[in-house]
Amino acid sequence: MSTDEASRHSAEVPDRNLALELVRVTEAAAMAGGRWVGRGEKNDADGAAVAAMRRVISSVAMNGVVVIGEGEKDEAPMLFNGEHVGDGTGPGVDVAVDPIDGTTLTAKGMSNAVSVMAVSERGSMYDPSSVFYMDKLAAGPDIADVVDIRLPVAENIRRVAKAKRVSAADVTVVMLDRPRHEQLATQIRDAGARIRYIADGDVAGAIMAARPDTGIDLLLGIGGTPEGIITACAMKALGGTIQGVLAPKDDDERQKAIDAGLHLDTVLSTNELVRGDNAFFVATGITDGELLRGVRYRADGCFTQSLVMRSKSGTIRLIDAHHSLAKLREYTAAAG
Repeated sequence: MSTDEASRHSAEVPDRNLALELVRVTEAAAMAGGRWVGRGEKNDADGAAVAAMRRVISSVAMNGVVVIGEGEKDEAPMLFNGEHVGDGTGPGVDVAVDPIDGTTLTAKGMSNAVSVMAVSERGSMYDPSSVFYMDKLAAGPDIADVVDIRLPVAENIRRVAKAKRVSAADVTVVMLDRPRHEQLATQIRDAGARIRYIADGDVAGAIMAARPDTGIDLLLGIGGTPEGIITACAMKALGGTIQGVLAPKDDDERQKAIDAGLHLDTVLSTNELVRGDNAFFVATGITDGELLRGVRYRADGCFTQSLVMRSKSGTIRLIDAHHSLAKLREYTAAAG
């Protein structure tokens, strides 16, 4: 591609039609990964979803660069960071993908495994460098302005309860079930709130906290930095908030972050994780959950359910789709 062509693509703005292009990508990944639900092989499930996603993303009308992918090129042969994706036409965009958010959930047949993808204008996504974890807080639009990750847990829970006009005992916090969260869990319970543990997949957990009628009020705890950036795209459409503080897992990672010029004590807001206001988020359910219904296979094909959001318009769509047997075979064959 010439310099003039590259400049033209970068100047183009992603339009509303891109959303329905992107959902085909997560549908394909979910259908392929869904074949491995309950089989105890999370790597095989992820590999199947990645292969299907990569095949379909190449047909999307965009000039994309993967900012959040499966890893560095040498470690991930598919959808690696820095890879160019799309058909090379249309707008220049940053792309974040997670073919399966919740590989353990998929392998064990547990709820809330999804395939997710986010897109925003070129150069707008935060580059976490080599820091793979961050301490997060995510909440919906009704309490986005009253919570602050810098405050004590008890104070945030008090503020949530006051804003929602309930008692602290009615506040439910979702977080990953990890040993590192033992102290946090004690603080949440001491404040009078309840905990909903999830085994994996905190993108789905954060969106549950931001969506009405899920029974979840707040997401807290340390999870993946890439997932935080994907979540930020969703929060822009939902009107919620995600706040994050980078959490290096060891001294070596901490030093790499410092060398990369990252500020480890800075709170990263939604708008710092993803700049601008033209972001897209799509998710397709793999297993049943509060957020989405999982893939259902039938003799003539399968059914999927997807969530599609665009921040510029604030549009949120729930899409139920039936896929023919031929299309299902195409995706699962590509994945195999």
